[in-house]
Amino acid sequence: MKFGAHLESKIYEPWRSSYLVYNQIKIEMKKRQLDHGWTQTDQLDITQQLESELAKVYRFTETQLKAINQRANQGQVSLNQLMNSSSSSKKEYDALADTFTEILFDVNDLAKFLQLNATGFEKIIKKHDRYTMLDLRSVYRKSMSQQWPLDKLSLQFDVLIVKISELHDVCHLHGNPRSHKQAYNQGEDQTAFERATAKYWIHPDNITEVKSIILFHLPVHVFNQKKQYEEEDMAVSSVYFDNSNFDLYSERLNREDGSESIRLRWYGPLNQDNNNVYVERKTHKAAWLNGKSVKDRFRLKEPQVNPFLAGEYTSDQFAEDLRNSKKGSAESAAMIEENRFVASGVQKSVKDRGLTPMCRVFYNRTAFQLPGDQRLRISLDSNLTFIRENIQDKPQHWKRNDVDIDYPFRSVADKDISRFPYAVLETKLQTHLGQESPAWLTALIESHLVHEVPRFSKYLHGASMLFEGQVPTFPYWLDQFNQDIRKEPVANVGLSRSMSFKPLVNGHHRQSLLLMYEKELNKANTEETFSRSRSLGDFRIFGKNSKLQQEKPHLSINLLDAEKDHQQSNSGAPKDILSRIWNCGTPSSLQFFSRIKKDGKKETSILPRTRSSPERFSRGQIKKTEPKTFFANERTFISWLQFCALLLTVALNLLNNGDHISRVIGAVFIIIASLLSLYALARFQIRSWQLRTNKQVFRYDDVWGPTVLCILIVTALIINFYLRAETLSSTYDTAAAAAAKTVSATKANNL
Repeated sequence: MKFGAHLESKIYEPWRSSYLVYNQIKIEMKKRQLDHGWTQTDQLDITQQLESELAKVYRFTETQLKAINQRANQGQVSLNQLMNSSSSSKKEYDALADTFTEILFDVNDLAKFLQLNATGFEKIIKKHDRYTMLDLRSVYRKSMSQQWPLDKLSLQFDVLIVKISELHDVCHLHGNPRSHKQAYNQGEDQTAFERATAKYWIHPDNITEVKSIILFHLPVHVFNQKKQYEEEDMAVSSVYFDNSNFDLYSERLNREDGSESIRLRWYGPLNQDNNNVYVERKTHKAAWLNGKSVKDRFRLKEPQVNPFLAGEYTSDQFAEDLRNSKKGSAESAAMIEENRFVASGVQKSVKDRGLTPMCRVFYNRTAFQLPGDQRLRISLDSNLTFIRENIQDKPQHWKRNDVDIDYPFRSVADKDISRFPYAVLETKLQTHLGQESPAWLTALIESHLVHEVPRFSKYLHGASMLFEGQVPTFPYWLDQFNQDIRKEPVANVGLSRSMSFKPLVNGHHRQSLLLMYEKELNKANTEETFSRSRSLGDFRIFGKNSKLQQEKPHLSINLLDAEKDHQQSNSGAPKDILSRIWNCGTPSSLQFFSRIKKDGKKETSILPRTRSSPERFSRGQIKKTEPKTFFANERTFISWLQFCALLLTVALNLLNNGDHISRVIGAVFIIIASLLSLYALARFQIRSWQLRTNKQVFRYDDVWGPTVLCILIVTALIINFYLRAETLSSTYDTAAAAAAKTVSATKANNL
């Protein structure tokens, strides 16, 4: 689909006048180019029109953002009053939560508006440069984008989402805010992380929607609870080290045992007030951990980084400084020894392998995590940018100082920068603590909103883009990098609105979504009663009771729903024809994956279902079919049958009252009517099955049926015309008259 048609299909009608008039400008440029060639007057007119459109979009987005912020502030005031009131009720908190949900949906609509228009400006300027062979892109980026910075507005959406998440979480907890003491801080002296990670790309159209879905289950994790959240708090910068042969790059790409990745990371701007730099080392199948992959890290102050990399500030001196600043407990001593071990290994690698800063990776991160609990952590990195780091004029410094966190880094030369078009979603599960993927997360990562890219690495991608002629080989995902990762929407996944324009999250109202999870908890909880005031995120994580942990559905997920399927298969409930045909073809050989319990009963297959399996969704996740939708399908089926009956009537009339040619045509019409009847029945059954299960195997609208019908009828008419063609000639009439006279004479003689 061309972008002009895509833009037209995505327009939100109340805001139509505020969208970029993409098609109008494109047609105007083509018309002028074909009419008289491109002149300086044309260039001035189009530039002024683009500036006017850019200002219009910017001002509209800014105005809407201010209005949404005002609504959020009013909601915050109402929430504070409710928390200070002694007579507040859960119903009032739920009403406020619904208000914040409405605001969140409006943020999502406005974010899509901004993204759609920003893409439109990029594309129309690209078309202009191709048509006219002039460079308007540089003018747009250096002048117009600085006066009306759409990319700066996008950062305000993230700040607003964090604010809504905090207010929404308090409403879920019914006025009991989470303790800040539980918050996991960036400065926590936790050395090793053992995680199972998975990475996904997210198209810019879906970024805000994915964030909104996640925050209904996990709160946004704010690192510094002592200050108000700002745009700079999202910024994460990392400098990756390698040598001129790209040894670390090659080992990491080939996933060799013991391969490591060394980086220096800091959060927000690096200044006197915030000068913490984290030295991190990722090791694939570390020998000292029996082949497990691990991430180690420790913290330095910015003035210590250069001496540390040069070996002047040794790991022993670092450990001694830690001892002087920490208490002499056994736990602190163990932590200090781990830090010394990691620092020693990093220094050895830098010296022996000749590592220097190569590539800086910048992004704005939104993290989702329960405070104090790292077993399930989700991060979404947007505005991902790669910057060349090995500046030759200052090789002694560990990073270039002409780049801060001023995204989109317009001052950096094009040859030293590469901008990533997608956001990166990363799920991190601490499997050694028993954490598994919750059901809502499984549904999200299998939906149309994300695109899985196994083993994606920011450094590997950045190095391959910035040092294209120097790296020995390229990652596999570069082949799909320029492809459109958007997919057909999956039913009941994402943000939508009901017929009454009420917000729906994954096909459920906010309150029904909450009640659904509470119902699952109450069914599984036999030893401890949980308060209904807990947030949805609390339902995803274990408590301290190990026995209870095994009974929580969000950590021990049965993807096959064996018990329910067994009950349904044994029930005598009638099934439609399609369901019987669909289910009867399962080969018995698949039962090889079932295990036999000690009591002789079969245990459910441990293999997960495919996405096309209709039983993957539980009853609570399947949306109830409205009667009018079913009857619309039935009316369509009856309409086809009416036409078939009419065609059959014509065919029978031709067979009973016509000559030889008429009977041939009648037979053809009978065959067509029979095939159409069977086709209509099949389509009716398929649509009925899709409506019941919310699984779209085929399109609901019939594209090929009417087309084939027209072809068949026209073919039958052509055959009829061909067989009757000789009756149109004058000789046929003479011969027919002679034959009639002969028949009459024969009858007279017989008489």
